[in-house]
Amino acid sequence: MSFVKHRSTSDRIVDFILYAIMTVFCLATLFPLYYVLVMSLTPYAEVMRNGGFVIFPTKLTLEAYRTIFDSARIPQAIKITIFITVVGTFLNLLVTTLLAYPLSKKFLPGRGIVLMGIVFTMLFSGGLIPLYLTVKATGLLNSLWALIIPGLVSSFNMLIMKTYFENLPQEVEEAARVDGCGEVQTLWRIVLPLSLPIMATLGLFYGVTHWNAYFGGIMYLTDPKLQPIQVVLRSMIQTPSVSSELQVNTTVLDALPPETIKMATVVVATLPIIAVYPFLQRYFIRGMLIGAIKG
Repeated sequence: MSFVKHRSTSDRIVDFILYAIMTVFCLATLFPLYYVLVMSLTPYAEVMRNGGFVIFPTKLTLEAYRTIFDSARIPQAIKITIFITVVGTFLNLLVTTLLAYPLSKKFLPGRGIVLMGIVFTMLFSGGLIPLYLTVKATGLLNSLWALIIPGLVSSFNMLIMKTYFENLPQEVEEAARVDGCGEVQTLWRIVLPLSLPIMATLGLFYGVTHWNAYFGGIMYLTDPKLQPIQVVLRSMIQTPSVSSELQVNTTVLDALPPETIKMATVVVATLPIIAVYPFLQRYFIRGMLIGAIKG
């Protein structure tokens, strides 16, 4: 005999209110993204006809995207950003793993002192000026490595990875040592294959940080050819005319409003991260849960 639980009227009212609130928040979050995309695809004539504010365009055009990719600035900036993101994320994961794995072993001599030093850096910082002077003294100014090397390890991400390693079954590592594997072989053949969730999670953290980084590009880079896409986008937003930033003929931009060019650049700068996230989402959620079980 099966029993069907009947929901009371008050429960249904509460559910309705919660769903309504979530819907409002969802629309408030998605509308700015939708508006940016619509503005980047709307012809100039329709933008002017609607006073510069269009929600449901009657016609679509790719002229803004064609213009920015025909320019000399945007493709170069995208290449720079891809290089920084790929190389930087790989080095971040490599150094973070090589630091977190030994610190996950409680028998490591001096482990507590090293962990205290790492936690100290999360609470106190040397400041912006000492960091700039350090980058300058090491000869990294006006170099792409200035956007990668100073932030090779995030203390927060390292602690998450360390906690994940501590939660792995110790019997597996002990069996590998019995079979003659050293620490490096155990890490490469046993630990890393079991650590794909945390690798994807921290890889997403590091990758998004590199892709969205602009402050380092402003501080350390003076050559416009080395500036990533976020620095170029910031310059375009602050400039009334985008012709100087795109380095294209002004007659080409006469048929497009500056806002449309800016919105198209925002889409180009945002789309790669949005496209990658769904493939890492399942690893992202599992990695964050497992990596936060123990302190």
